[in-house]
Amino acid sequence: MKEFHVGVVGATGMVGQRFIQLLENHPWFHISVLAASSRSAGKTYAEAVGSRWAMDTPMPETVKDMVVLDAADVQAVASRADFVFCAVDMKKEEIKALEETYAKAECPVISNNSANRWTPDVPMVIPELNADHLKIIESQRKRLGTKRGFIAVKSNCSIQSYVPALAPLMDFGVKRVLACTYQAISGAGKTFETWPEMVDNLNPYIGGEEEKSEQEPLKVWGHIEGDRIVNADSPAITTQCLRVPVSNGHTAAVFVSFERKPTIEQMKERWASFAGEPQKLGLPLAPKQFLHYFEESDRPQAKLDRMLEKGMAVSIGRLREDTQYDYKFVCLSHNTLRGAAGGGVLLAELLAAKGYLD
Repeated sequence: MKEFHVGVVGATGMVGQRFIQLLENHPWFHISVLAASSRSAGKTYAEAVGSRWAMDTPMPETVKDMVVLDAADVQAVASRADFVFCAVDMKKEEIKALEETYAKAECPVISNNSANRWTPDVPMVIPELNADHLKIIESQRKRLGTKRGFIAVKSNCSIQSYVPALAPLMDFGVKRVLACTYQAISGAGKTFETWPEMVDNLNPYIGGEEEKSEQEPLKVWGHIEGDRIVNADSPAITTQCLRVPVSNGHTAAVFVSFERKPTIEQMKERWASFAGEPQKLGLPLAPKQFLHYFEESDRPQAKLDRMLEKGMAVSIGRLREDTQYDYKFVCLSHNTLRGAAGGGVLLAELLAAKGYLD
């Protein structure tokens, strides 16, 4: 695989920091440019981040002295990168316009933002589940008038646990899903130092999260018709999303009904044997086993399971029958690894392997 020069736009935030951490020793991708808001532009990366470095490993030496560019200076950033990861904190319409400007500058964008998730010709990809949606990029390029440039997005972090757990079961006819998600504070870009009021607390409302968690799976499970991705009609999904005092890891309590009810052993076998395109291609960040089921009655546990396969796998436990639904279980994924930056890097690896970044 060729090596790529990579930019991180929104480099000073928590997800931007996670991108930098993951890319430090990546075999294909090497950081060549960092960009952030005009407040950080002109400073070295170490100066721009200051005491806000939130990762559990030191800031890489290779980026400390990089001068941060203004994310709005698209030509300057795009001229130094084969593609960019985008994790900016701006208004949705501003993000949408910025990402499209990068794409039109012939610089592909792999986005962690929600702004373009509902653009009909922008693929929203969980790499193991809907890699076939990348084909829509050709239609998007025609609309944008580009040869290389395009936008691809990852889904919301809250669906990265329960949607992968349901994916191997879809041919049993998943018809109803109730998912209650218990989401870590890093999903809000916070630590306990910056959000002390969350210590020993719980927030039962995360604005817009339930809508994303109920609707985005239908695009992931949708299909391409002409120049657009059409959402799936089912299953019917309802969610409740809560912020809990955990640093990293989004847990979901899932209730599911089927048209053709599988056995518990069939479900466990499907989870154990499931592999998607990243596993088949042997991508660098792909977990060897994506879904792990644990028999212990108290699993998943955030401390134990969020770092499975370096944080890129999903942990599932407590599978049992339910009185109102067919089954219920609990699952857990690492929200800033699997859900955000890691999912973005894995998506970029998939795009590179399939030739979309050439």
